[in-house]
Amino acid sequence: VARFAGGMEYGPRALGNRSIFAPAGDCSIHQRLNRLLRRDDFMPFAPVVREEDIEACCRNTVKAGYSASFMNVSFQSTDYFRRRCPAVVHRDGTTRPQIVSRAHNRSLHTVLSEYKRITGIPGFINTSFNIHEEPIVCSPDDAVRSFRNAGIEYLAIENFLVQKEAVGNEKMG
Repeated sequence: VARFAGGMEYGPRALGNRSIFAPAGDCSIHQRLNRLLRRDDFMPFAPVVREEDIEACCRNTVKAGYSASFMNVSFQSTDYFRRRCPAVVHRDGTTRPQIVSRAHNRSLHTVLSEYKRITGIPGFINTSFNIHEEPIVCSPDDAVRSFRNAGIEYLAIENFLVQKEAVGNEKMG
């Protein structure tokens, strides 16, 4: 699912408002995302996790919490997180999460809460909403163009959900 919501983020990473989300429970998602987004195989994926779930997922996060809200710090993963979200755990057992608080990004926190309620999984992949070597989408037009050009199945754009049908047409819901 590609997400275009609210204001554009500033910095080196997409932090949930111009992002593509994917399940982190199956490592084969790497190949699929890399193919759809024309990215190189060596590029790692990072998770997004709610603040209240982070201690179950990563070790020693307390002192780096603010920096981790920008996906800037790696932590050792817990056994629980390695089992539930293996696609975002590096070979050395670390992960570089974006920790989301309700106060910082209420809408993304709500998405994560619903995802956990439905699946029981504390996080998912958060990667930038762009095709490799293109800038991150900035406008609704950029979002629709990237959605059409990539193999993304859904586009959540503000309060609308667009689904790509098998024949390449889109329908709004």
